Amino acid sequence: MTNVATKFVRRPTGRRTGASTPSGWWALAFIAPATIGLVVLYLWPFLSTLIKSFQDVPAFGPATFVGIENYTTLIGDGDFWKAFGNSALYTAIILLGIPLAIALAALIEQVGRGRSIYRVLFFLPVVTLPVAIGMVWRFIYNGDFGLLNYVLSWFGVDGQFWVADPRFTIFAFGVVGIWMGLGINLIILGAGLQAIPKALYEASALDGAGRVRQFFHITVPLLSPSIFFVTILNVIAALQMFDLIFIMLRGVNNTALADSKTIVYLFYEKAFVQFHQGYGAAIAIVLLIVIMIATALQFRLQRSWVFYG
Repeated sequence: MTNVATKFVRRPTGRRTGASTPSGWWALAFIAPATIGLVVLYLWPFLSTLIKSFQDVPAFGPATFVGIENYTTLIGDGDFWKAFGNSALYTAIILLGIPLAIALAALIEQVGRGRSIYRVLFFLPVVTLPVAIGMVWRFIYNGDFGLLNYVLSWFGVDGQFWVADPRFTIFAFGVVGIWMGLGINLIILGAGLQAIPKALYEASALDGAGRVRQFFHITVPLLSPSIFFVTILNVIAALQMFDLIFIMLRGVNNTALADSKTIVYLFYEKAFVQFHQGYGAAIAIVLLIVIMIATALQFRLQRSWVFYG
């Protein structure tokens, strides 16, 4: 019986069958568009910028290799450190919007009807052009006839030149940035809230826990993965902010402009206004390193406060 059965058993030959070869080509064909897009839109621009950061690239004429001269100049550039401080301050202000988004998401979750309407209203700034947002907020912040100063005058408060005064510029940008990112934060945090089992709230209520205690002992710990994700998105977006600041700084005095630049704005100015593309490329590479360090640090710190239950 054993000898008869072995006749019908196909033994492996150690060679690949011909049917597996077409499937391999099909797999390559399916991933080719994404791979080409990744190389053309991300990898090649990064390599090109990295090469330019070691060169002196004039507006006209060939580039010359200068080694790390652009980076050494960057370290001693006071404008860069001022822009770096402004970007760090702007990022810190944006992060203050996350507790606000958590509170609003929790309140919206308690709404019976019309929950989607609230989410759509908060999400509108996300799909609005940053140029349009910048123009509207320039009118609101206008020191002479702005809407904010007009409202403050009702309470006897003297208005300020919110964008033209370096004391308030970054904080004014931060308020707009929080307002712009509130919609996407609410969507992500709202999805995290819906994933929390309702039975936990019911059990805690039977033990005498009130709404506030439930929020800090159930909602926040179980929402921590979503909070962590939102924090990463907000830090990266804040460090890369340009279009809003570019629109709102148009036409302001030179003092406010010099004191309110961010890293990306300084990169734009050096690379596309002053045509120091090599120096601008060095700024871009340093910004990439800063973002990578900030992201890695967040992943390191999340081990102590993110609860993956």
